[in-house]
This record gives sequence, structure tokens and C-alpha cells, in this order.
Amino acid sequence: MFGWVRRGFRRAYERVLHREIGDGPTHVAIIQDGNRRYARKRGDDAPDGHRAGAQTTENVLEWCEELGIEELTLYAFSTENFDRPPEEREHLFDLFENKLYESVRSEQIHDREVAVRVIGEVDRLPERVRDAVEYAESETADYDKFTLNIALAYGGRAELLSAARDVCHDVEAGKLSADDVDVAAVDAHLSRQPVRDVDLIIRTGGDERISNFLPWHANGNEAAVYFCAPYWPEFSKTDFLRGIRTYESREKSWQRTRTERAVALVRAVAEVEFEDARAVASRLREQLSSSGADEVSAELAKRTDETAD
Repeated sequence: MFGWVRRGFRRAYERVLHREIGDGPTHVAIIQDGNRRYARKRGDDAPDGHRAGAQTTENVLEWCEELGIEELTLYAFSTENFDRPPEEREHLFDLFENKLYESVRSEQIHDREVAVRVIGEVDRLPERVRDAVEYAESETADYDKFTLNIALAYGGRAELLSAARDVCHDVEAGKLSADDVDVAAVDAHLSRQPVRDVDLIIRTGGDERISNFLPWHANGNEAAVYFCAPYWPEFSKTDFLRGIRTYESREKSWQRTRTERAVALVRAVAEVEFEDARAVASRLREQLSSSGADEVSAELAKRTDETAD
């Protein structure tokens, strides 16, 4: 009886969270932490925890589809994970290989037109995993409805260093002018697959750090970060929706700040030259939400009335 009550409460709470969410993020990235601790808690071995975590990954893909999220990046294996015991690494490599083949053979991947991509130092992975990566990417290369990035042998600092070296080589070879080194130039040398800016990072397992994960794509976009206690195999839809709510709160705060700055700018310019204020307000309205644009218009109207008086 109590199990039925808990399930009913959880479903009701999920509906409440759904109502609190607006358009939501476009790109969510997840640090899947806690598989081994989950296994230890249950008296199992690490491979059992990794297998349980694989089911959570499938659940998250469904939740992303429900919410209209367009891109998901999963931190599956970091460069630091190569220091794990050989038997655990081999199990993980077996799991990655099997899951890559299974995912592409799944009707859901093709029905949903999911492009599977792997980011990281793939050349450091065993040949059997590299073959699975190539197969998964080639079989889904033409899809564009949803992008699933799997970070394997990934390290954010190493990725940035590699990109910096490549840009330097291009400048030295005369392929690129030093004056032309910009965000787009660095983007072009990052990773082996394109990744859009990250809106929200979720980390499970209780640790409050982002562990060298997507520094260029997350920090530059001021991504929201949601840390939660459940181990990855225990991560629920409620936890996921709470993470989305964190993004919504950050987005509202960010829009509020932009609007306040825009209004202050229009006010300052209007005090010097009113026609310039009109031009500035016009440009700012294009960059703000509808409510923010209304506030800028209201400030301009106020200044117009004061000038008329």
C-alpha cells in the first residue's frame, strides 16, 4: 500500500515540476557519477553498478524527448579513468562496445533520428571500442533531430590544449592569421565532433564539482549546474526535472540582469542624446525577452515624456 502511495505522490510531484518548466534547455550534459558506490551499497561488484547505470541512460533519453531537449552529452569515461584497475577498465570497454552496437541496432534510435557521436581521445581506446564508435557514428550520421554525445577518454583541459596547439600550427603554417583567431577558430579545432554550447550540467552522486567537463562549451555560456545526491543508477525523472528547474531559475535571473542593464543603458544615453537612445533601445529590444523589451520601451517612453515636458 505504501509503495502505491509513494508512486502516486511521485507522479503528482512530476506533474507539478512539469508545470514549472518553460521552454527548457537545448543542451544538457550529465556527469554520471556513483555507479561503483551504488554497487558497493548493495554488496555488488563495480560492473553491476555500471550495468544498472546503463538503464538510467536509456531513461534519460526518453525524458529528453518528452521535454524537447535537442542535445545530450554524457560523461562516460574520463582520461583519469584510465588509472582504474585493469579488470574494471576492461569491463567498461566491453560495456561501451556492446551499448554502442545495441543503440544503433535499436529501432528507437532510428525512429527518433538520433545522431550518436563520441567526443574525446578516441585513439586511446581499445580497437574494438573504436570500431564500435565508427559503426555507431556512421550509421546515424544523417540524423539531426537529436544529438547524443558520449564523452569517452575525455578531458576538458586536454581538449583545450590540443585545440590551442592546432590553432598555433595553422598560424605558423600560414593557414590562419593571428588576427583571425576567434571563438569560431577555436571551436573548429575542439573535439572530433561539433558540440553546441551547454545550457545545463547535471552531476549525480553528491560531489559538487564539474571534473574537467566541457569547460569551453559550459563556462562560456554560463551554464547552470545542478548537483544531486542520488547515485547514477538511482537518478529519477524527478531529479531530472529538478535539474531543468534549476536551469529555468538561472535563465530568469540572467534575463532579469540583462534587462536591468539595458534599461540603465537607455537611461544613461537619453540623458546625453535622445536620438541615440532611440537607436540603442531598438537594438537592445531585439536581444531581450518580450518582457525585457517592454521594460526598455517603457523606459524610453518615460524619457520621451520627460523631454516633452
